[in-house]
Amino acid sequence: MGTKKKSKSTARRKRLALLLPGHNEELLLKATIESALAAGQKRTDIYFVDDDSSDNTRQIALANLPRKNVLTVERSGKAGAVQKAIAQFKIIKRYEWVHVADADSIFCANYFDTYRKNLNKDRWVAAVGFVQSMRGNWIATYRSFSYTYGQHIFRRLQSWAGIIAVLPGPVTCFSTDIIKDLDFDGKSLTEDFDLTLQIHRKNLGRIRFIPEAINYTQDPRTLHDFINQTLRWQRGFFQGVRKYRIGFRPHLIDAGVGYQMFESVYYLFQLLIIGPLIIISAHSPEAVLSILAADFIAIIVLAIFSAIVARRLIILLSLPYFYVLRCIELAVFVWAFVEVIILRKFNSKTHGWKTEGRRYKITSTDLKDIK
Repeated sequence: MGTKKKSKSTARRKRLALLLPGHNEELLLKATIESALAAGQKRTDIYFVDDDSSDNTRQIALANLPRKNVLTVERSGKAGAVQKAIAQFKIIKRYEWVHVADADSIFCANYFDTYRKNLNKDRWVAAVGFVQSMRGNWIATYRSFSYTYGQHIFRRLQSWAGIIAVLPGPVTCFSTDIIKDLDFDGKSLTEDFDLTLQIHRKNLGRIRFIPEAINYTQDPRTLHDFINQTLRWQRGFFQGVRKYRIGFRPHLIDAGVGYQMFESVYYLFQLLIIGPLIIISAHSPEAVLSILAADFIAIIVLAIFSAIVARRLIILLSLPYFYVLRCIELAVFVWAFVEVIILRKFNSKTHGWKTEGRRYKITSTDLKDIK
């Protein structure tokens, strides 16, 4: 991508804006804003858009940010609220980059300084940081396990190959020059996945992975909420697969998304076909045990790697129930595939996101990793 001569108006633009969309975020919004300030973002460059909250979210935003930096809109959904805020606050005209983060985010020290050092519009059109779970219950421990090895191994490979498939909600930064080319009204349950596929399909440019920029987020506290959240993610995933005809166009992102699908399909094939066939045909139980042991050893290696890198030995305690949650995720994957791809559901416009029952007050234990 060649270097472009900047106009006077472009040269005067500030470096980075932080935009926080939220709906009913009274439990965490203040902590999110305070962590952004501690992480190197100026208060005047933090903006909040309230997606028609029914609690004290707007009042908390006004108490912690300049009044001109707070906007309330009718229920629009995250992507719709972001689009309205970008227009209202004149983000494109005033900033080179806009970082969109969830209002339950806690940023690591120097998060925004790290971002600013790694942003180069001549090389990248978007950037993504590192999502990590806050310390919490058994579900948070499992998520920390999967987030750690998934990003340190697979996202680094995706970044190298230019096929990052998802810009996660809490850690995404866009060059404001491409905002005009993005459709925020994508009718998707996972707007971050939809916007990522747009960047690839429209050949807008490359996406940068910044693993040093860590954002800590809350995870579901109950199995019911875990399943619902995973189901929404998978439905949104297959919406994107269907909408952008993944696998039917010659593009690197098709290979990236295809590999993600292949992993789940192959694991299901092992579980439902290969495993039973081996059990039926094996003449000794040792053969079956050897296969199961080999898979478990691989999981142990990944768990040890994640525990060391994340500095959370508690990750090793997720091993006894790892396969339970993994099987649940696979079942959700199949269910979402049937709903979206086969039954053609979820074609209508979606509004809003639900936070009721999923947010909880932060304790010192939750913030133990944040320095």
